[in-house]
Amino acid sequence: MATITGEMRTTFRQQGFIVVPDVLRGEQIAAGRRVVAAMLERQPPADDHVGPYFLWPSFSSTGHPLLDFYRETGIGQLATQLLRTNLTVQDPVFAQVATTIPPWPQRPGGPHVDGLTPGEADGRPGTFSLLAGVWLTNHDQRHRGNLWVWPGTHLRFGHYLAERGADALACVGDMNPGPYPKIELGEPTQALGSAGSVLFAHYLLAHNIGDHDGDTAEGRRETVYYRLHASGHRDRWREAVTDPLAEFRR
Repeated sequence: MATITGEMRTTFRQQGFIVVPDVLRGEQIAAGRRVVAAMLERQPPADDHVGPYFLWPSFSSTGHPLLDFYRETGIGQLATQLLRTNLTVQDPVFAQVATTIPPWPQRPGGPHVDGLTPGEADGRPGTFSLLAGVWLTNHDQRHRGNLWVWPGTHLRFGHYLAERGADALACVGDMNPGPYPKIELGEPTQALGSAGSVLFAHYLLAHNIGDHDGDTAEGRRETVYYRLHASGHRDRWREAVTDPLAEFRR
């Protein structure tokens, strides 16, 4: 089984993301791709569509193939290794099937943070602890639909919220388009790795979907994303966003 090492935890705390290689076996990758293919067959993009195309399946009380996939591949247990030892990861309630169909040369103009537009039904911003991205296709070349991330921004965003209060997270009118706050971003990087890797990113980390410079024959890139909550996150979300390492193990 894949393991989160101490070095990975340090990188996550400093950079706000890690890529864990070889989490899924070949047959698990194939099974995930079959689930995604079946969903896209039922809800296909237009024949001439290029660029990003998303599906957002919710998990009902009767279950869902992507929830089964999450459990069978041990994503939750792996994510727990990033958290403080007294915390666990709750099962997600939905997934995001994220594809990019080439050619799509558009570079992201800037980043965003998830869950603000709209927020949750009770008015709370849609915060969570971790974004888990399960790569069903190779992301080992740049400009092939890779996720773009801005390292260290989770800490600078947390400082921004500590100064203004957690409720400033919902003040999207004070932010750059995206939305993302007006903080120092630094230079972006593209997340790289092979199919079967899993990306974990901090909720506050600046990120955006990337371009795909391949041709049509190269095929789409495929990722399944899960938004993961540490146990008790919704009750302490203000602490989690103003002290961005509060939920995470050293």
